[in-house]
Amino acid sequence: MKKRTQALKRPVKSKALQSVAPGFDGLLSNLRELIAESRRQVLRAVDVVQVRTCWGVGRHIVEFEQGGAARASYGVRLLPRLAQALTEDFGRGYDERNLRNMRAFYLAFPIWNAVRTELTWDVLACCSA
Repeated sequence: MKKRTQALKRPVKSKALQSVAPGFDGLLSNLRELIAESRRQVLRAVDVVQVRTCWGVGRHIVEFEQGGAARASYGVRLLPRLAQALTEDFGRGYDERNLRNMRAFYLAFPIWNAVRTELTWDVLACCSA
């Protein structure tokens, strides 16, 4: 999150713009605020989608694991096999540890409506323990 926050910091006004009329400075200030707020909203929306995806992945894993005794034998190697396949398909972010965290996240919040969009990844770190 630090990198995102640093990227959203207001840029330093260049010396070339300091000599421009105050009207221009006001316009520039308004545009900077608009763009910065838009970026914050986009990051917030992406975070909500990512949280929903992690919750959904966890739900599917738990439901598969609870599918009965016939599937119990898959449970031993389920996460490593899923991690390998999902990493091949989607790249980083789906290793065994992350899948375990997603499962723990779903188990901690089994009702999606109970998951508040204001939760940050720092708060969700409780699921990784």
